[in-house]
Amino acid sequence: MKEQHLDTIINSTSNSDLKSIAIKIKDNKRITDEECLLLFKDADLPFVGVLANHVREKMHGNKTYFNRNFHIEPTNVCVFSCKFCSYSKLYAHKEEGWELSIDQMLDIVKSYDGKPVTEVHIVGGVHPKMTMQYFKELIQKIKAHRPDLHIKAFTAVELDYMFKKAKLSVEEGLQELKEAGLQSLPGGGAEIFHPEIREKIAGDKVDGEGWLKIHETAHQIGIQSNATMLYGHIEQYEHRIDHMRKLRDLQDKTNGFNTFIPLKFRNANNDMSSVAESTLIEDMKMYAIARIYLDNFPHLKAYWPMLGRQNAQLTLSFGVNDIDGTIDDSTKIYSMAGSEEQNPTMTTEELVSLIRQANRQPIERDTLYHEINDFNSTTN
Repeated sequence: MKEQHLDTIINSTSNSDLKSIAIKIKDNKRITDEECLLLFKDADLPFVGVLANHVREKMHGNKTYFNRNFHIEPTNVCVFSCKFCSYSKLYAHKEEGWELSIDQMLDIVKSYDGKPVTEVHIVGGVHPKMTMQYFKELIQKIKAHRPDLHIKAFTAVELDYMFKKAKLSVEEGLQELKEAGLQSLPGGGAEIFHPEIREKIAGDKVDGEGWLKIHETAHQIGIQSNATMLYGHIEQYEHRIDHMRKLRDLQDKTNGFNTFIPLKFRNANNDMSSVAESTLIEDMKMYAIARIYLDNFPHLKAYWPMLGRQNAQLTLSFGVNDIDGTIDDSTKIYSMAGSEEQNPTMTTEELVSLIRQANRQPIERDTLYHEINDFNSTTN
C-alpha cells in the first residue's frame, strides 16, 4: 500500500525537482541540504507526509514505541538565562524556584517500587551547588536501590557546566558518571546549533560544537543518546537544516543516537512571548521532513506533553514511530511554557489506546529500544 501511495505522489507531481526527491526516497537514497530546503519551501503537507510515512513504514512497519518512565527534575534554579525558557529561575532569584535533596529524589524513585517502570529521566536547571559529586552520589544511590532502572540523565548543558566546575575533561567526566551508573543521555540543550541563532536565544550556555562534542564522546565510551531541536521561533529553514546536518554527520561517524525529537517552541511566560508559535501544519511538516532527512536515525519521537495527545497521535502519519512514555506528572519544563498538557501523565492503557486509534501497533520498549511488550499480541 505504501508503494502505491508513493507512486501516486510521484506520478501526480508536476514539479520535476520534487518528483526527483520522491524517486530518491523510493530508491532509499539520501537527500541533500538543497533538496531538504525545497521540501520546506515548495512541498505541501500531503506530499512530505507520504514520503515520511513511506520511510517510517519501511523502517518499522506499523510499530509505534513507548516506554514506562518517570521524570525527576532536581531544580529549576539555573545560572543561565535562555530567552525561550519558561521553566528556570535565575540563581540570583532562587527563592522563586525549587531544589530537591538527594533524599527527596530517592523518595521519588522509591514511590515507584513494585511498578513496572523501566526508566528514570533526570534533567533540570544548572544549579551551581549541585556538583559532579552530588550527582554521582544521586546516581549511585538510585542504582543501589533499584539496579534494573535505566538512568537517562543530564543534558549536555548540565554536563558542560558540571565538568568545567569539577575541572574534568568531557571524557573523564562522562567516564566517572558511567561508572556511577549513568546509562544514556537525553537530547536536551541542543536548541539550534547555528551560532547566529543560538547567540540570540541561548548565548551564555554551551555552544553547538560543545553539545556535539559531549554526545560524540558519550557514544565513543558506549553511552547512547538522543538528540533534539527547538524549532518554530526565530530560526529559518536553513538553520534547521544546518542543525540536522550536523546531527546526521555525527550519526554517520558514531551511530550512537537512538532518536531525534523536534521540540515545538512555546511562547508562554518567557522572554520570547512576542514570537508567534508554529501552526499545526508546520509542525507536521517539520516531523515529516526530519524523518526524510535524518535517514540514519533509527527513530523519530513526538514528545506528547509538548504537542498534546491528539497532535502527537497525528504525527504517527508523518514519520513518527515513538511517542515517549508514561512520563508521570512530575515534569514542568513544558507545562510552564504553555504546552497542551498541563499535568502530563498517561497510563500505559491510555498510551496503548492512543496508538491503536491511529491504526498503529503499540510496542512497549526500554530506553534503548529493546522490545518488552507487543500489545497487539498480549492482553496487558
